[in-house]
Amino acid sequence: MPKHGKKFQDAVKQIDRNTLYEPLEAFELVKKVAPAKFDETVEVAVRLGVDPRHADQQVRGAVVLPHGTGKTRTVLVFAKGDKAKEAEQAGADFVGAEDMVAKIQQEGWLGFDVAIATPDMMGNVGKLGRILGPRGLMPNPKTGTVTFDITRAVQEVKAGKIEYRVDKAGNIHAPIGKVSFAPEKLVENLRTLIDALVRARPAAAKGQYLKAISVSSTMGPGVRINTQKVTG
Repeated sequence: MPKHGKKFQDAVKQIDRNTLYEPLEAFELVKKVAPAKFDETVEVAVRLGVDPRHADQQVRGAVVLPHGTGKTRTVLVFAKGDKAKEAEQAGADFVGAEDMVAKIQQEGWLGFDVAIATPDMMGNVGKLGRILGPRGLMPNPKTGTVTFDITRAVQEVKAGKIEYRVDKAGNIHAPIGKVSFAPEKLVENLRTLIDALVRARPAAAKGQYLKAISVSSTMGPGVRINTQKVTG
């Protein structure tokens, strides 16, 4: 097992692992014990009562956090003609069509955080599946990144839209802000994400759906949150 440094070990001592904290108190703790000198990302891990092995229990989507993530995200839009102009006006960092597909295929270029495409471009963009798919960069209708409403799609990403997808173990991992954020803003971002997960609950999921929620900074220990205090 990896050995943690002294700062991490000191942080762990300040957290009661048997306590389910109120959301505000949890984020105050996360900020207090964040060990790094840089502005760490605050992340959430949610264990869901689903079996991802079944197609009807997949949980995937996207949500715009009210206070963003604290990170400026670089957007690539695959579009032509008027839609390409719309993308540029909306603030996309890179815009192109077959030329961008070729750049990624031939040069291995991946200088973007989010890719958006108009539906008519997906025939070409689909060729990039093996490159973009494993990296979570492939445009997808379920996350709103395959659309003709380019302005809205770009603006939502720039405003703090995040994507979520359940992993093989039934967990969701997502960034919800920075350590420099006020605890109240982190709580609002968390609640927005949890509300989205509750709305995305598969009909086939039985029993308790939100099983556990834990928040942490990039380099810090996890703080468990009382799930009953996040919803509603």
